[in-house]
Amino acid sequence: MSTGSSTAGTDAAAHALRDAAPAPYWMDRPDAPGPRPRLEGPVDADLVVIGAGFTGLWTAWRALERDPARSVVVLEAERVAFGATGRNGGFVASSLTHGLTHGTHVWPDQVGALHEEGERNLADLVATIEAAGIDCDLRRSGKTTIAVEEWQLAGLRDAQRLGERHGVALELQSRDELQADVHSPTYLGGLRDRTGTVLVDPARLAWGMAAELERRGVRVYEASAATGLRRQGAGVRVSTRTGHVDARDVVIATAAYPAPLRRLGNYLMPLYDHVLMTEPLTEAQRASIGWAEGQGLTDAGNQFHYYRPTADGRILFGGWDAVYYFGGRVDSRLEQRDSSHGLLARHFFETFPQLAGLGFTHRWAGPIDSTTRFTAAYGTALGGRVAYAVGHTGLGVGASRFSADVALDLLAGEPTSRLRYDIVRRRPFPIPPEPFRNPIVQFTRRSILAADAHEGRRNLWLRTLDRFGLGFNS
Repeated sequence: MSTGSSTAGTDAAAHALRDAAPAPYWMDRPDAPGPRPRLEGPVDADLVVIGAGFTGLWTAWRALERDPARSVVVLEAERVAFGATGRNGGFVASSLTHGLTHGTHVWPDQVGALHEEGERNLADLVATIEAAGIDCDLRRSGKTTIAVEEWQLAGLRDAQRLGERHGVALELQSRDELQADVHSPTYLGGLRDRTGTVLVDPARLAWGMAAELERRGVRVYEASAATGLRRQGAGVRVSTRTGHVDARDVVIATAAYPAPLRRLGNYLMPLYDHVLMTEPLTEAQRASIGWAEGQGLTDAGNQFHYYRPTADGRILFGGWDAVYYFGGRVDSRLEQRDSSHGLLARHFFETFPQLAGLGFTHRWAGPIDSTTRFTAAYGTALGGRVAYAVGHTGLGVGASRFSADVALDLLAGEPTSRLRYDIVRRRPFPIPPEPFRNPIVQFTRRSILAADAHEGRRNLWLRTLDRFGLGFNS
């Protein structure tokens, strides 16, 4: 995929983006739920969950499944699904290890068990959504990983063989076989996974979960950022600007957004990921690209795109740029970046030139809570009364449910099968503080771009990171 631009390509991208609303499509719909009240005054609860994204919502959900009588409060700084939950592509992956290849490298002795754990987690997640009757356009359409450069074909073959060793039936597709499925001049081959990924409308899933939780007695407060944590008797007091909650247990599920536990900043690198949504395609436009199975698509480079169709006939197209701002800055003013959105638009029309003239209705971005290990960090604080699960690095839609159980296990203080995994027991390598962090991240990003431009050949710096299972990814 070209990173450069011609004048014609730049002009076409600008034209396609001219009417795009600066907002996440998933959240910008007339039937979005109205605002919930903020926390006012003192409240008591058995469990407080900080953050109403997928990790927080699953934590409340699983807590009630363990004990239906437990009183639960969810505090959200903005609105339900405001963060990564309402900004992602809706890919729900079974992997807990950022893919089998990465899992095999970092946890070779446990990757088989973690793979099985992830498959159970995905199956249970789907069963839970369906049993609750949540309408979130859930599709069991799987995913195809696509080679757009010759050097990427070998990686697909390696992934297919690794999948076989773990009982995963992955189908290698030749250029002709892939082109018969989805029509793009950039495609050279593919790897079709029919079982490891489902697609959802992420905002509708979160809205449906929140509504069901409230029906079961959970209190969800919006515009209620947690500003402090301190021990209060045998439990913890969580303060907001307009009230506080006294509870026995607390779970922090704030992803890349500010949390009332400063140590989390040692493990998280907020990386801004950018996304576009097209206007609905006509029947002729849809026929011109095929894509009858409607699976998720992603290309196989280090810097990659992800894209998928929606229920109303649009195409979501995101990825590629992963932008870090000095100091790990998280700010709504960073969600509109003309250079990144323009580059995405050019890449879209390189992928589907037959859709020239199609417009984009939405453009947005949001911070991914990336870690050096590409997987979440877990732990406890305040004498074991506070647990945290953050750092899902782009695969949190599915893994968040597993993380919710981990956090609840940590609070319970009783050993479970989940707590034996090194992915839980050992936290990711800390990220150096500023002023060292920014130049390291930027040098790593330039190295990744150079590797993609030189047939995947990784320089000494990237090979060193690989050796220790560290890196930079979205």
